[in-house]
Amino acid sequence: MQKEHPPRVVLAGGNGFLGQMLAQKLKAGGAEVIVLTRRQMAQEAGIIPVQWDGITLGPWTKYLEGAQAVVNLAGRSVNCRYHATNRRLIMESRINSTRVLGEAIERCKAAPSVWLNSSTATIYKHSLVRPMEEANGQIGATPEAKDAFSVEVASEWEKTLNAARTTLTRKVAMRTAMVLGTAKGGVFDVLRRLTRFGLGGQMGNGQQFVSWIHEQDFCRAVDWLIAKTELAGPVNVCAPNPVTNQKLMEELRKNCGVPFGLPATRWMLEVGAFFLRTETELILKSRCVVPALLLASGFKFRFPKVPDALLDLCAKSSGTTTQRHL
Repeated sequence: MQKEHPPRVVLAGGNGFLGQMLAQKLKAGGAEVIVLTRRQMAQEAGIIPVQWDGITLGPWTKYLEGAQAVVNLAGRSVNCRYHATNRRLIMESRINSTRVLGEAIERCKAAPSVWLNSSTATIYKHSLVRPMEEANGQIGATPEAKDAFSVEVASEWEKTLNAARTTLTRKVAMRTAMVLGTAKGGVFDVLRRLTRFGLGGQMGNGQQFVSWIHEQDFCRAVDWLIAKTELAGPVNVCAPNPVTNQKLMEELRKNCGVPFGLPATRWMLEVGAFFLRTETELILKSRCVVPALLLASGFKFRFPKVPDALLDLCAKSSGTTTQRHL
């Protein structure tokens, strides 16, 4: 009797924090993971690196034939200054990878069942009061948040996905919020280190909302989106309870055992962002986003609230475990 081949998932952008974590989760779930990568990457059982440039068709396209899913996480980091060169690279890395994947899928004889393409919760308007759901969330820039470029990138990203003529492949635009995970250099790692050095106070006035998702729930949401054939189009990938920056930093201080954190005013953040070669929008924009479609489809979050998420992540980072999630 011939052994059944495991389902294949093609993962573009698998070298980053999310990609590496997701590749391991998919492998653990029994999938054969093909990682499309620009850089050299060691092969391991169940995870096969394949070279591509994210722009042109090539030998990599054969791995799409008969694949269960394509997941595109490719895109240059937005943690940089938005000068002309970086703007071009940020935009092109997202548009080109999405466009060429669409062209490759269109040419398949046995097209992948589903294509999950990254997008971002930043596409929604800066909001201090109104939760943004997929059906009625407002899309657009707000001068106060200095987010015009980010909204433009997100809109063009999704427009490129929608334009792909992949009639046999279900398409999902994952409007992903900030993913909290233990990887070095990630958002949680940076905020935790700042907090432990006494710099974990509120940022700006602290009233801006932070939409977030625990790393485990992000991977589980990807599995869910692959399996749930009724889900298509934009889907918010975030926890159901956004919190203010003030509350986030308060909970982080509590979990780090740090009683006080110096606050940072807007002008201090502007100066710091300049020297750190980043943008204050990443901190000061209010993202009040909720996952209406995930919840309606029956998805259950393991970490729906930020105190539990931070308790788990801080315990893992310090080498201990939490009783609740053993």
